[in-house]
Amino acid sequence: MTESPTTFAVREVSGAAQVIDIAGDITAQSEDVLMDAYGRANQQKVNAIVLNFTGLDYMNSGGIGLLVMLLVRAQRQHQRVLAFGLSDHYRQIFELTRLDEAVSIHDTEDAALAATSRS
Repeated sequence: MTESPTTFAVREVSGAAQVIDIAGDITAQSEDVLMDAYGRANQQKVNAIVLNFTGLDYMNSGGIGLLVMLLVRAQRQHQRVLAFGLSDHYRQIFELTRLDEAVSIHDTEDAALAATSRS
């Protein structure tokens, strides 16, 4: 399988949250670009990081590991991590790996952003 180029675009949506738009594949080779995106999102010292998975093509176990790393970094900064746009397949993976217990999963960006204002 040929890996799709991975991009992580950061958008500010409120003073309390930043969205990281994911496009392509998330594998172990995505570490530098994912952590760079997290660093850019964290420059504003926001309370929440929202991951947009609508552009995700593929994610393997290395990619799951990177998400765990991002989650640990966010928790150290007392930030919540939320997600939206996960396909049914990746929702199941989040449930199987129990990532859904640490990452708040939502159907839409609006729902995820609304949840950033709740405890």
